[in-house]
Amino acid sequence: MSEVELKFQVPAGRRAAVEAAVAGSTPPRRMRLQAAYFDTPSGLLAGARMALRLRKEGRVWVQTLKGALPDGAGMTRAEHNVTRSETGTTVPAIDPQLHADTPVGAALLKLLHSNKARADGPLQRVMATDIWRRARTVRVPGGSVELAFDAGVIEAGPPDAPRRAPVCELEIELQSGRPQAVVSAAERWVVRHGLWLDTRSKAEIGHLLWRDQAMAQPRRADAVALARLMTPAQALDAVLRSCLEQISVNASQIAAGPQDPEHVHQLRVGLRRLRTALRFFDGAQLAEAIDATSRDAMALEAAELFRQLGAARDQTAVAEPLMRALARALEAVGQPGEPPRLPAPVEAIDPTTLVRRVPTQLLLLMLIGRLQAEAPAPPAPPVRSWTQSLSELATPLDSVDTPPVLPLRERLAQRLNRWHRGVLADAQGFDQLDDEGRHRLRKHIKRLRYAAEFAASVFDEASVRQYLKGLRALQERLGTLNDVAVGIALYSAEAPHDTRALFALGWLASQREAALTACQPDLARFMAQPRFWRGKEAKRPRRSPGRKKPSGT
Repeated sequence: MSEVELKFQVPAGRRAAVEAAVAGSTPPRRMRLQAAYFDTPSGLLAGARMALRLRKEGRVWVQTLKGALPDGAGMTRAEHNVTRSETGTTVPAIDPQLHADTPVGAALLKLLHSNKARADGPLQRVMATDIWRRARTVRVPGGSVELAFDAGVIEAGPPDAPRRAPVCELEIELQSGRPQAVVSAAERWVVRHGLWLDTRSKAEIGHLLWRDQAMAQPRRADAVALARLMTPAQALDAVLRSCLEQISVNASQIAAGPQDPEHVHQLRVGLRRLRTALRFFDGAQLAEAIDATSRDAMALEAAELFRQLGAARDQTAVAEPLMRALARALEAVGQPGEPPRLPAPVEAIDPTTLVRRVPTQLLLLMLIGRLQAEAPAPPAPPVRSWTQSLSELATPLDSVDTPPVLPLRERLAQRLNRWHRGVLADAQGFDQLDDEGRHRLRKHIKRLRYAAEFAASVFDEASVRQYLKGLRALQERLGTLNDVAVGIALYSAEAPHDTRALFALGWLASQREAALTACQPDLARFMAQPRFWRGKEAKRPRRSPGRKKPSGT
């Protein structure tokens, strides 16, 4: 069995309105749900994205095991429920064997019998929830969904001084029909009440409390696994699923409030990967993968969110490191003290506010909806008259002008080759590029890198690794140049009023010249390196340069 649901956080100012809307004209009674969650001392189940709980529902206890599905697209999880015979207020002993006959239960038992689990220790109670739920099932286009408004508390930590997190959320779960019904219902609730998607389960939040951690780790990009027999639409879905995972997990933490600059950075990486995927599959050989309307709507909102988050990123990832380096430079010439501060861009908006906005939430729902939509049926062949059919039978096969349908690997190679040639053209004229031109070259290199990572699994692994190594090195060099250019632009506004800002501009100019010189060897290596998708070069064995670096920049 699996559950298909999305969970949204409710703003404090909308709590009464959301609960009233869920209750409807004939409010159902609220149900109290008290649950205990179990894990090993080091959190092996949480690490495997499983949740094992006992929950009191009315007079009975229900034991539930949940587990993530690889193609869940953020809303589908495996779930197995067993009604226990025990009653009363005492929490029964947990029994993992009750789930043994299910795939998720088999995965749980395998984990609990592993060497890691034996070295770790037995299952123990790690957190508890006390929730009051009001739920109602409603008909929506495409099926019926359960609306469940939950209010209460999550508790974990020492019994004498537990740590608590409040709960105020709306769950929308599919009861019958297509998964798309959940997405369409969610869109209306987001627009009407300003809710925001939260991919963190109650169990995940409880585990953070248990470990006394303020936030989850930033989510980096996962590798994309394509198969050569995939259609372009299937390949794009695999790429979009990876982008959605990275975007939604980081966005959920940012929307929750506590965050690290790396969450913002990884969210921007996910958005850039998404934009790259939409552009990459817009080529002539791959364009059938997505309709233009959906592509343009997602690309437009992703670009706008990426731009607005960039102001926050420039201040933390560019301005602060530059100021530290400038302070050292000032001290070296006998001018110690605080360097002139880089002014914050006027358009900078708090990342939490940006992620909670309705347009951002609709972008996430568009992505989820795409991955839940049924694959379109192939177009029906045109109706032909018997005279046309006879005429075609009389035509030699060699003279029929039908373009060949290329396998996915060849389609990807054509697109990669086109983007590679574009980067080469800019790289060959590197000496004539200004700051804006070099920034554009860096963006094209990032785009090519992400595209190569998307396609990597259908080509020779060692050749892809070698190609990506050169791309990353060049990207980092150009990144240093871009950071210096950002600093020059920001300090230029302050220079007429601050002699220390004038010093900063001179120092930055020298840094730019040094960075330009350092770029030359990496440019030369990139222009000379073979393309992993071309003929014999794609199969040529190469010695591995080391472990593959994840997509973190």
